[in-house]
Amino acid sequence: MTLATLPPAHAEALPRHGARLEGFDYPHPVRAFAIASQAQSLEMAYLDVAPAAPNGRTVVLLHGKNFCAATWESAITALTEAGYRVIAPDQIGFCKSAKPQRYQYSFDQLAANTHALLADLGIRRAVVVGHSMGGMLATRYALQYPQATQQLVLVNPIGLEDWKADGVPWRSIDAWYARELKTSFDTIRDYQRTVYYGGEWKPEYERWVRMLGGMYAGDGRDAVAWSQALTSDMVFNQPVVHEFPRITVPTTLFIGQKDRTAIGKDLASPELAKRLGDYPALGKRAAAAIPGATLVEFDDLGHSPQVEAPARFNTALLDALTP
Repeated sequence: MTLATLPPAHAEALPRHGARLEGFDYPHPVRAFAIASQAQSLEMAYLDVAPAAPNGRTVVLLHGKNFCAATWESAITALTEAGYRVIAPDQIGFCKSAKPQRYQYSFDQLAANTHALLADLGIRRAVVVGHSMGGMLATRYALQYPQATQQLVLVNPIGLEDWKADGVPWRSIDAWYARELKTSFDTIRDYQRTVYYGGEWKPEYERWVRMLGGMYAGDGRDAVAWSQALTSDMVFNQPVVHEFPRITVPTTLFIGQKDRTAIGKDLASPELAKRLGDYPALGKRAAAAIPGATLVEFDDLGHSPQVEAPARFNTALLDALTP
């Protein structure tokens, strides 16, 4: 059942957020960083959460493609209680940030935007934590700004394999856009249940479905779908996996073993599709490729351990950050 076929009473109960996620409240005040980028004046939304008893360290949390800064809610609480200042931006094109119609998306550009935000806040070095697509961005950030990266933490990052090089067919931005326009609460939920959580579902996941689905159900649907199409093209065509041996900062990988995320799997041959997104193997391969990397495996968790088992994830994260 899709949004269009839901009974009127049910349909009215579903959220309809704006293109910049208006109508969805974040757990902390949202700030806006004005940035001039690609001949445009843009706004980058972010959270800046201070600890009660600072330990002098800052953690930057980078969201995934189907996530927002708010998805880090539990981790933000755990980190600030442990004394860390936390910066959690929404990247340009996502969530509460600007969604320009014309923008050349690249991980280099998003890394530069993030670095500009931190410089504006007076933060010279930080621990960089990236989840899903944010793992690709965090990798690019660490490669581009090694002196500004105190430590790198990758949480079920996508891009541990080069889908195009492995044989996944190319898809045009127009095709990505047409696909995004079909997104609904139901398609988001079904995808996450199948790919992220090994076929299981918990009521607490529904909040994040409503967060994303509300943008597609609102008046800003076209702008949201277009931004997602452009960033899907970025993710598919800009692999970082080949540069893992060049990472020079201390790195920890958190890998939920039930994850099966792979971009473009729906276009792959049945034989190839079976091999893609094998996170138990991919995590080990990535850890071997990154000099001195530490691998932490969650045998019973999927793509989003910070959502699926926040208490366990937060404990493991704080352990990894202990000097």
